[in-house]
Amino acid sequence: MSKLQNIFNGSILQQSCLNGRHTIPSLGLTKRVMKVNAEKERASLRLVAVLANTGCVDAVCQQMASYPQYLESFLHLQHYILQMDGPLPLPYRHYIAIMAAARHHCGYLVSLHSAQFLKSGGDPQWLKGLEDAPLRLRHLDQLNKVLAHQPWLTAHSHIQALLKMGEQCWSLAELVQAVVLLAHCHSLASFVFGSGADSDPAPLPRAPNGTPPGYSLSDAANGNLTAPLEHGTRRRRSLSSSSEGVCLKDLREGGLVNTKTVQQTELEDEEELIKSADPSRFITDPEFGYQEFARREEDHYQVFWVQDYSWDDHGFSLVNRLYSDIGHKLDERFRRVMDLPSTHSPDLKRAIWNYIHCMLGIRYDDYNYGEINKLLVKDLKLYIKSVACYPDATKAPRFPASWSTLEPAERVHVSLLVMEARLQAELLYALRAITQYMIA
Repeated sequence: MSKLQNIFNGSILQQSCLNGRHTIPSLGLTKRVMKVNAEKERASLRLVAVLANTGCVDAVCQQMASYPQYLESFLHLQHYILQMDGPLPLPYRHYIAIMAAARHHCGYLVSLHSAQFLKSGGDPQWLKGLEDAPLRLRHLDQLNKVLAHQPWLTAHSHIQALLKMGEQCWSLAELVQAVVLLAHCHSLASFVFGSGADSDPAPLPRAPNGTPPGYSLSDAANGNLTAPLEHGTRRRRSLSSSSEGVCLKDLREGGLVNTKTVQQTELEDEEELIKSADPSRFITDPEFGYQEFARREEDHYQVFWVQDYSWDDHGFSLVNRLYSDIGHKLDERFRRVMDLPSTHSPDLKRAIWNYIHCMLGIRYDDYNYGEINKLLVKDLKLYIKSVACYPDATKAPRFPASWSTLEPAERVHVSLLVMEARLQAELLYALRAITQYMIA
């Protein structure tokens, strides 16, 4: 039994004695306390693992830490698509993430993945802008643009253009991983702006020993997850600790080296490149954005009916076949976000989910859409719409005043629902287009 549990149970026993009831907590209450503590302990261990791997715990993880089970599934999937075995090289994965985040001008994610791009061996020249990236990545721009803003435009012609362009063509496995990355980062941008995670600076690359200066794993385990770096601190490797065994002071006095080594200069240049990464460098057609699906005039864009193509019956099996095990990891995220403990009713959660899908052209024939107006007040609908459809640093959405009394965890919960509903919507459109290409 943990120290926290002993304290908690002790306080209950003390209160019982004060009330004249010399009883101990029930077995059911004890089990609930143990379950809560186990979940908190697992969240702490997960955050420690993140700290060990990246040298920091970013603002997104800190926001999601209120829901440890969901955080675990989120980090599993993110690690899988960015770090584990797959058809795309690591620098490509992070550059695709940069392209996706840039569509929503999400400087936080652009800086974060720029750092990871360099750390994975990416060419710094690519960070000057999309025109400096390889042609294969530039060809992905059209699909990125459509999925980010008007996913109902996604067609098998987009898939065909990428799979059949000579030497620069994509394989089907590569394209599926790219689609998952794009959808993941588009929806994550919604969460970043909706939860306010963009107010914190993106973490710099980790220190050589795996943790930034001033951090310790014990601090993270005890909840000290936000210890800031000293102003101006840089991730440098000292010549005095290198295997060359030469004395830097003697070399300086002899005029053989400058105070700043070449390595330090290159590192500082990289960090400056990361900090100055302007999202607009990585996009084309900046005027292209979300348009009201319900008010469009083009008759040939039909409503996406879920009974004709659903995640459970179609999308899951296709993506799992083309990108091993990713379907299970995505499905776990969708299930866990709907199962999160909340003061909101399941009907309200479903209304939020279906409202987002409705704005993106997806409908359920067995759902009464009149429920949305009954359950979602006007200012909440406006908030959900802005976070889901046009998250942007210049259009930071405000949480509804009528929900201002909610606990921070509940606000995060709403942002998680928005993120996951949008993620599934983009995947449905992309996977349907891939299916159409395969059977054409």
